[in-house]
Amino acid sequence: MATVHEPTVVGVAHFNAAEDAAALRGAMKGFGTDENAIIEILTSRSNAQRQAISQAFTHEYGRDIIEDLKSELGGHFEDVIVALMLPPAEYLCKELHHCMEGMGTDEKVLVEILCTRTKKEIAEIVEAYERLYNRPLAEHMCSETSGDFRRLLTLIVTGARDEEAGVDQARAAEAAQQLYDAGEAKWGTDEEIFNKILAHESFGQLRAIFEEYKNISGRTIEQAIKAEIAGELSEALSAIVECVENAAAWFAKRLRSSMQGGGTEDKALIRIIVNRSEIDLAAVKREYESLYDKTLQSDVAGETSGDYRKALIALLGPA
Repeated sequence: MATVHEPTVVGVAHFNAAEDAAALRGAMKGFGTDENAIIEILTSRSNAQRQAISQAFTHEYGRDIIEDLKSELGGHFEDVIVALMLPPAEYLCKELHHCMEGMGTDEKVLVEILCTRTKKEIAEIVEAYERLYNRPLAEHMCSETSGDFRRLLTLIVTGARDEEAGVDQARAAEAAQQLYDAGEAKWGTDEEIFNKILAHESFGQLRAIFEEYKNISGRTIEQAIKAEIAGELSEALSAIVECVENAAAWFAKRLRSSMQGGGTEDKALIRIIVNRSEIDLAAVKREYESLYDKTLQSDVAGETSGDYRKALIALLGPA
């Protein structure tokens, strides 16, 4: 995946878990809550540091810091803080579980979480899901999706993707020809070929395949997918293609769509900002500005308020 490592949150150098735990306990104890102290500490620590604070808190006070935070905070501000306190894979599992529970499934969330991750990240999510819900992710997902979309996600979740090995140009040309023959070159589309190649090949190999595709077809693989394939499968395959080429731009677009139209998709806004803050959020901000001629900070500030806004803006780092 063309993920550049450009985090906005890197943790603090002289870190002391017990001191932070004491400061957070102080911010929550007694009359009223010091939200600013909570924001200041938790948005500047890395996830590994937050896990250490959580352990120190339990060790020192015999209490669960997430439960204490939940009892003091509310609304979307609480959602951001709880998201920060969970290990990344567990947080994404909770989001996956939530999008599949009850009536209907939010396919956009499945695409965003599963089609944009590396093999290693998927393996962590799969392991955490079974531990948290006592049920394999693949099984839950199969009961909530169908058709070629289900087949693509199943391939991804069962770890079909090759590890990032070297790029084989001859194989890339072959795969590009297979994609062309399965789509543009014939009447109707063989979705299975698209699924197989886009779920199996490493991101580096896919990049080479997409280049070769352009040489064969004269159009991009993305144009071909949009023309040949419809619905959720089209969105899922497009997400893989865009993340292979520029993950930061894909997340910038997803953030934009979460803030467009009637009301804000707060879950998506929180998930992407929290999750990408230690990966490539600085790059996402840059792509956002170049795509929309506005800073991500200004759009987030316009769509949120109060401590919720403060916490997200802190995670975004300087404008």
